[in-house]
Amino acid sequence: QVQLVESGGGLVQAGGSLRLSCAASGRTSSRNYMGWFRQAPGKEREFVAAISWSSGAADYTDAVKGRFVISRDNAKNTVYLQMNSLKPEDTAVYYCAAGINRLRGVYDYWGQGTQVTVSS
Repeated sequence: QVQLVESGGGLVQAGGSLRLSCAASGRTSSRNYMGWFRQAPGKEREFVAAISWSSGAADYTDAVKGRFVISRDNAKNTVYLQMNSLKPEDTAVYYCAAGINRLRGVYDYWGQGTQVTVSS
């Protein structure tokens, strides 16, 4: 089992920044990939970014490239999502997830989510 706890969400004006954190515990060594997903009201959950614990390789959806940065601290078992130049369309519940096979593979452990609201 892997437990994931997100933090860092909140309300920010357009153009502002937020940093989300995801603390992982349990059998973290069983899952090499950590991802961030988001779900806006009335929309399906979508992939945002992912990173490999071992190599640090990362991937981003086109909508956030150049604005968001995913990073990890292996010693703290924590993954971060630095979000800059935020836009109202970034408003969503952001979820952290742990996966096993590749950056855009299957994610089977999920956190509870943290709300990000960007005002115009």
